[in-house]
Amino acid sequence: MVDVSAKQETVREARAEAFVSMRPETLAMIIQGQHHKGDVFATARIAGIQAAKRTWELIPLCHPLLLSHLEVKLEAQTDVSRVRIESVCRLTGKTGVEMEALTAASVAALTIYDMCKAVQKDMVIGPVRLLEKQGGKSGDFKVNDHD
Repeated sequence: MVDVSAKQETVREARAEAFVSMRPETLAMIIQGQHHKGDVFATARIAGIQAAKRTWELIPLCHPLLLSHLEVKLEAQTDVSRVRIESVCRLTGKTGVEMEALTAASVAALTIYDMCKAVQKDMVIGPVRLLEKQGGKSGDFKVNDHD
């Protein structure tokens, strides 16, 4: 693990996103709350939150972090038959939260797949990416989709 003991504590935040593409019928079933396993979005949201809090156990050499804010939002994009997941992680600390945000979005996507695989096995997860990060020695980063 990287030694962060000499680093200054600063407010750090990261946002990430993931997508799950599926057939319109599968998405409609989720939106209408007709899935036999229950509320797909609520389950995926909780899974993403739990995963972010345990990132240090999943990814080798990640520091255990005390997150002060964690949010996972899911949006049905019916025009393109997919779900967009966005996660936000924040803390005041000595290391960034990019991996926590990416883990939250990824595990939420995996949970949607797991809950819906009996209905549709050929769903596609991706892309998964970091959208933005703030704070820390390396400075801020924001995706520029207009390049």
